[in-house]
Amino acid sequence: MTSTHAFWLAGRQVTGEDTFDVTSPWDGRLVGRAALPNDAQIEEAVAAAYAVRDAFAATPAHVRAAALDHVSRRLVERTEEIARLISDENGKPVKWARGEVGRAVSVFRFAAEEARRFNGGEAQRLDTDLGGQGRLALTRRFPKGVVLGIAPFNFPLNLCAHKIAPAIAAGVPIILKPAPATPLSGLVIGELLAETELPAGSWSILPVPNDRMAALVQDERLPVISFTGSEKVGYAIMDSVPRKHCTLELGGNGAAVVLGDYASDEDLDWAATRIATFSNYQGGQSCISVQRVIADASVYDRLLPRIVAAVEAQVTGDPADDKTDVGPLVSEDAAKRVEAWVKEAVEAGATLLTGGDRDGASYAPTVLTDVPADTTISCEEVFGPVLTVQKVAGEDAAFAAVNDSKYGLQAGVFTHDLQAAFRAHRALEVGGVVIGDVPSYRADQMPYGGAKQSGVGREGVKFAMDDYTYERVLVLTGLAL
Repeated sequence: MTSTHAFWLAGRQVTGEDTFDVTSPWDGRLVGRAALPNDAQIEEAVAAAYAVRDAFAATPAHVRAAALDHVSRRLVERTEEIARLISDENGKPVKWARGEVGRAVSVFRFAAEEARRFNGGEAQRLDTDLGGQGRLALTRRFPKGVVLGIAPFNFPLNLCAHKIAPAIAAGVPIILKPAPATPLSGLVIGELLAETELPAGSWSILPVPNDRMAALVQDERLPVISFTGSEKVGYAIMDSVPRKHCTLELGGNGAAVVLGDYASDEDLDWAATRIATFSNYQGGQSCISVQRVIADASVYDRLLPRIVAAVEAQVTGDPADDKTDVGPLVSEDAAKRVEAWVKEAVEAGATLLTGGDRDGASYAPTVLTDVPADTTISCEEVFGPVLTVQKVAGEDAAFAAVNDSKYGLQAGVFTHDLQAAFRAHRALEVGGVVIGDVPSYRADQMPYGGAKQSGVGREGVKFAMDDYTYERVLVLTGLAL
């Protein structure tokens, strides 16, 4: 019998009258059932978070840090179990799922470290002007209010961690909504938090259906919204609540630039391997997966066959198999969308070098060249295992090609030239530039976010904590400075 996974309301485990099925995108089998909160339970969670906000902000740092350390340790202990759960509900190959658990371990550990040093205060002498004689300003950070965190399906554990861990570290209550397709991994975090001594009401994890989210988004008791997901939904949320503080981590169509100095056989083998791996990992369902390769004409003819060979070497199949590199997409509908975009590009004149086949929710790793600039796959985020490769003449043309996009999340630049690296950092309209590697690299402690239509604000534990709080100045008067 398949178990029903309860949700977490104000720190306690609760079930509702209704449930929904969570199925595997690989074989359609039932992975589990998740309990659905009703309207009264959602209201109880929000009311509890709102009521506890002052008390939670005043919770000693060591209490919050200890809770975060506990979750980090328990994730390590349950790594294999949780990785298998991620793989089952998401379709992610289990080797990548283990990596996701490892990243969540780090997120909670980083958050514990930041909780211990956050809000130490910064003193500023004000007697630099006559009117400030004897005055000292002390600046500290305080919560903006309860956070509504909305997480996506593609990293169902780690992106939930990126919402909830910084909130706890900063003493900010949070209502977390995991993705409907993959709620079970996020609910595991609740199991571990429930083992801690955090105040009741300081956190809830509610798998609220998307069609019932409008009321939560509009609720004035939730002044901060942290959303990761699609551009369309993210900006619709922001437009609907213009007076709220919104952090939006949205889409991208990540570019990997290979400049002319990156020309040895060893260089090109490394670039091709990294490009092939990270255009297809997670089934291409990562906002910073490689979607576009922009290669200097001097290396293009040697690079392209290497990329094709490396893509064809990707092992596809059962995500539960340790040897599998590329599993299914999250649903058959997602795979059908990718199939339609590739077909459109080919019919418009693109050349299909490998891939292009769909089997249910699985789509074969695909490489296209000569893709017209006005096709959907050139303009939008494919969120699937599809790679386009184009030839350009020189650095300026390469950087212009990267910027010829409405998105600007991250870019990778393969070069050995330090000056070119700094020129890329200055010229590329993205949130992050990775030198010597693909745009898919993300360290969970670094600032992460985009420019243009890739969103607003930054994640990364410390930066999310800053986003959830604001500066408040205390001026002391009559001091002998």
